[in-house]
Amino acid sequence: MAVSSPARILIYGATGGIGEASARALAQAGMAVHLVGRRGDALAELAAELDATFTTTDIELAGAFKQAAEEAAATGEGAIAGLVFAIGTINIKPVGRLTRADFERDFLVNSIWAVEAVQAALPFMVKHTPCASVVLFSTVAVAQGFTGHASIGMAKGAVEGLTRSLAAELAPKVRVNCVAPSLTRTPLAGKLISNPQMADAIAAMHAMPRLGVPQDIAPVVALLAGPQSSWMTGQVVAVDGGRSTLRTKG
Repeated sequence: MAVSSPARILIYGATGGIGEASARALAQAGMAVHLVGRRGDALAELAAELDATFTTTDIELAGAFKQAAEEAAATGEGAIAGLVFAIGTINIKPVGRLTRADFERDFLVNSIWAVEAVQAALPFMVKHTPCASVVLFSTVAVAQGFTGHASIGMAKGAVEGLTRSLAAELAPKVRVNCVAPSLTRTPLAGKLISNPQMADAIAAMHAMPRLGVPQDIAPVVALLAGPQSSWMTGQVVAVDGGRSTLRTKG
């Protein structure tokens, strides 16, 4: 049964590494959250810990975004305070090995699903005052350009374009910003960092010579989603150990 409460921030991928850390950071900052994911037991456990509401669904299914948005709004008197889309892919291959299916899947998950999530939540976000906030995710590979990143770089580049387009179109009722991390220790990145030597080599490429952890990203998400950043919109914020802009060797 829905319980009347303040408008909530809708978090997709809430049991993933960055999604869960972001949910914790938002709750710690005093914001109400609505969690969305496929793992019902994990969602229920996290929701109980954070005094959150949740929707268990597979967003591959038709109507999943509408369901999540409606359930989030129902617990917040018909409004949604914001949206964090912490779902993505890491698909690293030489361009000669990338298939059309690779490109289509990366673009679908990272870009099309992001805009569909916003579309479903928008009627409820415009009801929130003074304004709602959307936080999307890009990658350092858009600004920097890395070998093997053609598919994910293209998909996340679209997310950055989407961020600025939506920020212009939805102002002043909805702010839209984007976080662009470097490689972060999450389950999604497991294959890339499973080899300790490779992980150490990648870490050494950063001015701050380590890989990121979700707790590096989450406070920035909480800032962008919350009222403290009320004059920020259309921005891509790098949280990348300096990887996008700094070279400390050679």
